[in-house]
Amino acid sequence: MNVEPDKPAHCESQPANTDQDLASGQRPVVLRACGLKRVFGKVSAVDGLDLTVHAGEIYGFLGVNGAGKTTAIRILMGIIKCDEGTLELLGKTTRRTTIQQKQSIGYVSQEQTFYPWMTCRALGRFVGGLYPTWDAPEFDRLLRVLDLPPDRKVSQLSGGMRVKLALALALAPHPALLILDEPTSGLDPLARRQFLDIIQRETREHGHTTFFSSHIIDEIERVADRVGIIHRGRMQYEGSLESLRASVRRVDIVTDGETSATRESRPPILEPNNPAEPRTDARPQLMLEGLEILRDEARDGFRSLVLRGPSSAWQAVGGPGIHVQELSVEDIFVALVGKEAIVA
Repeated sequence: MNVEPDKPAHCESQPANTDQDLASGQRPVVLRACGLKRVFGKVSAVDGLDLTVHAGEIYGFLGVNGAGKTTAIRILMGIIKCDEGTLELLGKTTRRTTIQQKQSIGYVSQEQTFYPWMTCRALGRFVGGLYPTWDAPEFDRLLRVLDLPPDRKVSQLSGGMRVKLALALALAPHPALLILDEPTSGLDPLARRQFLDIIQRETREHGHTTFFSSHIIDEIERVADRVGIIHRGRMQYEGSLESLRASVRRVDIVTDGETSATRESRPPILEPNNPAEPRTDARPQLMLEGLEILRDEARDGFRSLVLRGPSSAWQAVGGPGIHVQELSVEDIFVALVGKEAIVA
């Protein structure tokens, strides 16, 4: 079943950083996209995308390869123009990011392209001329923190060191927004973990707002305060990982084909009102009011549903022959965007 998310209310509200944003207890909005669309030929790479990034948070932008993440980021960076929709960056609404707005954004792409004959220090001087807010002492500090040799040529740096150099160049102008487009692609596990630790530390200690794109679920789980899951150019979920885990469950329902051996080996039925005393006096019945079906399939004598809904809707789910199970973020992600069966 395709998931068709409702249009988020924030795209029908006032521009970023309004009193409504602050009154709700949220931090000011740094970036907001509403209804972004971009078509290449017959392919809708971005199809009505909505998202909101708040000040001081790490926003995980999660999706499979080809989901539309890079196209969306190219729109955010002003590299390409959207066919429809609007952007709100630092409180200003636009159809395409301006040069002045780009100077408030730090950007690390999937692949780093530097002049190979330049040293790290020389490259900093070169890039610094493009930003009115460039902080040379801060760049020197970042080189030390990231363990980058200032006088070594770029051609002599490893892939992981180049990614760290790109991060230092992106952070030195004190950007209002840091955008990372799958920066850990191609890094070994140790270099990837070190990079993620750096992102977390710099964000927490210096108040950076970070937009982190990745298709690697454990990366997002490790660093993100909030996530946006994109599929086929549309937002499937936006919010905290805690809310995501709480809203999606797998429900197994006993079918007529179940054997006694299978029944005895099943986990106990979850009864929300009294989980210690499962009921066995009726055939399985499932109330779906307020719940959205993400997946419906047969599994070893059971009908297995993956459902999404608010916590209030889950209070009525349970009963004889019904087993409710929490899912990992990976399983939920597959239910939202994948075609294959979920494997618990």
